[in-house]
Amino acid sequence: MADIKQDHKGEDTDNYGIGNNAEPKNMQELTEYVQTLLQNMQGKFQTIIDDLEKNITDLMTQAGVEGGDK
Repeated sequence: MADIKQDHKGEDTDNYGIGNNAEPKNMQELTEYVQTLLQNMQGKFQTIIDDLEKNITDLMTQAGVEGGDK
């Protein structure tokens, strides 16, 4: 479990703000910003799920449990 925390530790400090850009000046910029933010979050969430599935599979293999049907 410590490996999981170490793998994702750097992501905890990711800046979800706009960064060097000024605040969105209009609705289109705001919409683009929100879409980009959500896409980044979705990608990170998917990575976490994939890692979790891999770790569960590894643990099941180590325990000698055969995987069930997916």
